Amino acid sequence: MHFQIQVPNAYPAGILEVFSLYDGKQVGSVETIGAAGVEQALQNMTAVFRDRQSWLPAHERIAILERTARLMQERSEQLIALAIAEGGKPYQDTKIELMRAIAGIQNCIDCIRTEHGSEIPMQLNLASMNRLAFTHREPIGPVVAVSAFNHPLNLIVHQVGPAIASGCPVIIKPARETPLSAFALVGIIHEAGLPKAWCQPVVTEDTAVAEQLVTDKRVAFFSFIGSAKVGWMLRSKLSPGTRCVLEHGGAAPVIVAEDANLDNILPLLAKGGFYHAGQVCVSVQRVYGHRSIVKAVAEQLASLAENMTVGDPSSDKTDVGPMIRHREVDRIETWVNEALQEKATLMAGGKRLSNALYQPTVLLNPSEHSKVSQQEIFGPVICVYDYDQIDDAINRANSLPYAFQAAVATQNIDTALYAYKHLAASAVMINDHTAFRVDWMPFAGLRESGYGKGGIPYTYRDMQIEKMAVFHSPAI
Repeated sequence: MHFQIQVPNAYPAGILEVFSLYDGKQVGSVETIGAAGVEQALQNMTAVFRDRQSWLPAHERIAILERTARLMQERSEQLIALAIAEGGKPYQDTKIELMRAIAGIQNCIDCIRTEHGSEIPMQLNLASMNRLAFTHREPIGPVVAVSAFNHPLNLIVHQVGPAIASGCPVIIKPARETPLSAFALVGIIHEAGLPKAWCQPVVTEDTAVAEQLVTDKRVAFFSFIGSAKVGWMLRSKLSPGTRCVLEHGGAAPVIVAEDANLDNILPLLAKGGFYHAGQVCVSVQRVYGHRSIVKAVAEQLASLAENMTVGDPSSDKTDVGPMIRHREVDRIETWVNEALQEKATLMAGGKRLSNALYQPTVLLNPSEHSKVSQQEIFGPVICVYDYDQIDDAINRANSLPYAFQAAVATQNIDTALYAYKHLAASAVMINDHTAFRVDWMPFAGLRESGYGKGGIPYTYRDMQIEKMAVFHSPAI
């Protein structure tokens, strides 16, 4: 299957060929742009935003998004096949991702219908007498969004959908490994009636051109999903006045108390750790099991890992597909081997299956100084550690410079509330895995894990300003 994405481009710089992660076959290609193309894209969206008469009224934005959702539903199998071909996420998970993406478009419509300004109290003192004040929401301005590879459909919706809903023109730069899904989605949005200047997909020829795009003074809002190294660097170079939100990764901890229902929680932790080969920013990574049950935790997780089907992502029987790059398989192999040399116990996996595939792996008690304990693995590896006192588990869970989502498994309400209070995280899941997410909830990395808050309604608000009007009249 080959997907050729044709997008009119007045300033092409080259061709980016996209290959299947699983078998290396060419999937498709897109044109890239250089400095001249970036300048043209910026001019396009700046021009439509400055012309306030051309702003799309709410009813038109709603109609465009409604048509977008219908077209996505009608073409669901094509979109799923495209995302699998370039991104490697197994069919069953990609289908769920598409359903979430369609629901995300509906969420954007709900934001338009329900979000609004408010009245500001006046006449509370002599200075505010004879006045009436209220706020109205306006789009913040031109948006540049840089996206990640691991959810090539839903992440684009999370960035582009709120921009359209809020009335902002947007340039979306998808990951170089997975540009085809983004271009296909934007094509659907244009077909649904959005003028092309209001949403422009681009792939830059190199990082210097990408930086030119992001740091331009005409950019009012920058949305970034990707590595911390790149995100923090770009934030440091933003033009004065450009607001931003950054979503990076973490090393999500789970505390399994001695009274946890292992039959219920461990399948969830296995799914949360091995979903999309562990390439998720809140993937289960560090599991702290009470000493009385830690062996059972590690053994049962190992059994679940060994029973997962690893292979062709286009099969609806596959649980774990390929990693995004061959060098990532090399890295995971090196990290696991180092952990084993540093006295970790291998409970399951621990081997590469091909240049693209790595076995779901469970390690017991790796050293606290091993890379698998100190850094984001971003691969199909779960580490299990023992603890005696919950405060020790919490301190170790909080010890890294990352803080995103965490979890605790217990049947005791006091234990759950204690862990919720003391874990350094923006969200704590009780009796669930750390990768749980619905698209309307807040989603925020803390410390080095990010800046600002994701989630469709929150992104929608970030892409708007509240503009106040104050009426002064003796009639009031």
